[in-house]
Amino acid sequence: MNGVTNDKTKEAVVIASDHAGFPLKLVLKEELEALGHGVLDLGTDGDQSVDYPDFGYAVAHALRGGRARRGVLICGSGIGISIAANRFPEVRAALVHDALGARMARLHNDSNVICFGGRMIGADVARDCLRVFLETSFEGGRHVKRVDKLSRPL
Repeated sequence: MNGVTNDKTKEAVVIASDHAGFPLKLVLKEELEALGHGVLDLGTDGDQSVDYPDFGYAVAHALRGGRARRGVLICGSGIGISIAANRFPEVRAALVHDALGARMARLHNDSNVICFGGRMIGADVARDCLRVFLETSFEGGRHVKRVDKLSRPL
């Protein structure tokens, strides 16, 4: 696992993927760095088969521990890794396929993790979604009580 790629830990974004998401993870990690974010890379580090829940859980634990405020997760479809991350009340992971989905995930759901399907989305669209996700603020208002409900353990 690569660790922090620079010393901007307060601005760090945590990123992880399984083997199917690894190629897109490399693209998005480069995009985060180009945008000036510190990157906490929790793996995987190649295309050898691994279990996506381990990486979803790792990102959730990093958020829980305050190592980052936002995360990026990628698996083949994006579905499994988003389910894994959403098992934690601190995580609001949103699987997105376009910029509008990324915007709404932040605007209405205060999502703190963006998820992608490495086999489902192109690199250019994923980069655009990531930028929108990072630039969009939570709208608050009527959405606060709903987000609060999502953040409470059952």
